[in-house]
Amino acid sequence: MLPHQNDIQDQFVALLRLLARLSLLLLAAANFGSSGFTADRGASAIASQPPNILLIMADDLGYSDLGCYGSEIETPNLDQLAANGLRFTQFYNTARCWPTRAALLTGYYPQQIGRDALPTIPGGGGNKFRRPEWARLLPDFLRTAGYRAYHSGKWHIDGMPIEQGFDRSYYIGDQGRFFHPTRHWEDDRPLPPVSPESGYYGTTAIADHAIRVLLQHAVTHSEIPFFHYLAFTAPHFPLQALPQDIAKYSARYRRDWDLVREARWQRQQILGFPGTGLSAVERQLGPPYDFPDHLAILGENEINRPLAWSDLTAGQQQFQSTKMAIHAAMIDRMDQEIGRVLQQLEQMNALDNTVVFFLSDNGASAEIMVRDDGHDPQAPPGSAGSYLCLGPGWSTVCNTPFRRHKTWVHEGGISTPLVVSWPGHVPSGEFRTDAAHVIDIVPTILELAGVQKPDAWNETTIPMAPGISLVPAFAENGAVQHDSLWWLHEGNRAIRQDNWKLVAAKDESWELYDMATDRAEQHNLAQTHPDVVATLTATWNRQTEEFTRLRSVAETSASSSTAAGKSNTQ
Repeated sequence: MLPHQNDIQDQFVALLRLLARLSLLLLAAANFGSSGFTADRGASAIASQPPNILLIMADDLGYSDLGCYGSEIETPNLDQLAANGLRFTQFYNTARCWPTRAALLTGYYPQQIGRDALPTIPGGGGNKFRRPEWARLLPDFLRTAGYRAYHSGKWHIDGMPIEQGFDRSYYIGDQGRFFHPTRHWEDDRPLPPVSPESGYYGTTAIADHAIRVLLQHAVTHSEIPFFHYLAFTAPHFPLQALPQDIAKYSARYRRDWDLVREARWQRQQILGFPGTGLSAVERQLGPPYDFPDHLAILGENEINRPLAWSDLTAGQQQFQSTKMAIHAAMIDRMDQEIGRVLQQLEQMNALDNTVVFFLSDNGASAEIMVRDDGHDPQAPPGSAGSYLCLGPGWSTVCNTPFRRHKTWVHEGGISTPLVVSWPGHVPSGEFRTDAAHVIDIVPTILELAGVQKPDAWNETTIPMAPGISLVPAFAENGAVQHDSLWWLHEGNRAIRQDNWKLVAAKDESWELYDMATDRAEQHNLAQTHPDVVATLTATWNRQTEEFTRLRSVAETSASSSTAAGKSNTQ
């Protein structure tokens, strides 16, 4: 845990801030003079200095998992951010962890940069598939405006954080062990495994690092802005949480999951979310991957279908209720830790000039598996000895009101919260219905920072990125318009153009939905609008071919560079 700030340190921070004021104003003038970031571009007033950026990402958090998006889970800190800022209701991701993180920090679709597969070209996570040299991460560009860049938490991108442009980092590569990671790094240097008796908990450790780095920034770099990427591993499986947090929810989910889902949908209507129907539960749709041996380990109370609650045995109901209590506890704890980080910013007098983004990498997960240290049926659920997953029953609830889950590109897999808060610069408590995507975060942050992205990197042309800045939407709903949005993951594919969405699960036929009236994807219009299906199919194919050409050029260039390097060493 971090030591408390003492009075002398507080006075020192205040003195540094006073001395830095003039240089901050000069830096603001230099960086914002030609940025075009004016009131009619999206902020209510131009910032007096380049804003700090806090980019918070949750892991496997569903659309309705926050109180401000309809949940019964207690998330007061995120709810307050939403009350003071904007909630986007049609914000999209790439359906999976590592592709979303690549898109988040580069502004490209992951298929453009090797971080997910195309029909004829492989791609994926880990370090096997490397980004092209020109696909730089956000810190490389922010550095030109004087920003320092910090990272705390999950990574799941190729390379290492410091190597990729961050100034400080705590990287948890072992997200399957919330209580005692064996693989984690500080500033790209490996740390020893954590003892199970240490009192460590991953969500708290991530926030501890963020607070420590922010405090150091205030002491030694208060004259310059920061970008902090705060990437929690919660509520990703395994479901592991602190006992006191689980106890808070232990009785809350001892009821029909369909009723919990209905209550979330009703709360969304009360909160003022744009109306959409509630999708029907797909009772026979199980996890995206089948591991029958893992189900056997978990025992007879685990089920891999969102069956009617009344069809479950008493033991199954108790087991499923416990799993959801742990999921809720993980989100509750994440919100508490976000509150501590925000409190640190407030103590630094930095919160008012910090743009806070909160989002999730994909929808809630229907996966059921056992990995890492395995599952001990005798261990308390939620402890280090247990390995439980949310499963399709509760994932269906968490993705309310949408269909399907993580890995699918129906709305449940790809539509998740985006909260943006910047006191005095964005309206309070408003919704934005603009169809936006994680590829838009980089251009948004670059505009806020007054940074013009270069045309080349190390003499290699940087291809035009597909994302667009969301800054205009800060002032006005409907100000952002994509020509189209495109998806592909493990054969699941989709394209959205205006209010039309064409979507298909792997090896299945295209379905067509009108997003203006049917985001629940209940009324397939493919048969009645074959012309729209043909047009959108052609657009999806054209985009896929364009990405394939780009990847082919990148693969050829990388092969040539490797061959040249080998010849120079012979």
